[in-house]
Amino acid sequence: MSVSVDFGRTSSDYAKYRAGFPDSFFTRLEQDGVLRPGLRALDLGTGTGTIARGLARRGCEVVALDVSAPQLDAARQLARDEGLAVEFREGRAEDTGLPSASFDRVFAGQCWHWFDRAAAAREAFRVLRPGGRLIIAHFDFLALPGNVVEATETLMEGFSPRDLLPVDRYGHAVGIYPAWFLDVGLAGFQAVTSFSFDSPTPYTHVGWRGRMRANARIGASLPPDAVARFEAALTALLAERFPHEPMSVPHRVFALVAERP
Repeated sequence: MSVSVDFGRTSSDYAKYRAGFPDSFFTRLEQDGVLRPGLRALDLGTGTGTIARGLARRGCEVVALDVSAPQLDAARQLARDEGLAVEFREGRAEDTGLPSASFDRVFAGQCWHWFDRAAAAREAFRVLRPGGRLIIAHFDFLALPGNVVEATETLMEGFSPRDLLPVDRYGHAVGIYPAWFLDVGLAGFQAVTSFSFDSPTPYTHVGWRGRMRANARIGASLPPDAVARFEAALTALLAERFPHEPMSVPHRVFALVAERP
């Protein structure tokens, strides 16, 4: 059994409450020589544009794609609020409609599992110039014994069982994605490297409830009455078990970098 996921239903919460990739992610790419001003970059599955804006802040020329018009509307507003120039376009990672060999970098942040991965990898290879790089990245919260993530995910099971969605199985609950290495290798990429590091992120109760409303298993897939029931239960759980604010929620950054020969 599967369920329909539409992040467009959660665009407001997604834009406001989902913590974007931390500055340390971009700094690490800069230190590794992967990111620098002047690069032409494509951000696949941009959502509300967290990676696209991070690239624009660092002097890249950015085109950002998503299939969801509401997500793109939120992304455009956030970019305007910062005075950032990003070209947002509605489009699919598997068939971007963009010219071949026209980008130095292709990014896919927190979205690779939603794509037809083989087709998306081939398309990334096509639109990259020789020597260009594909960066597949994640910023996942971590369920550890007794922490707020574990408690929240246990609560979720009563509303949206984990096995209804394909999202969680690839990261093996630790935010590391070995299957992506095979994806890029089969598409012809070479010189594959990766890194990961932890980045604890503060959340208030309001922020954590908003973050969960923007979750694929809650706001993006459940009917509004079920979302409301879940939020009421989560509010009670936080008050009882995690009363101190802000909460420090463990997160892990993971990135795979692959070169087009």
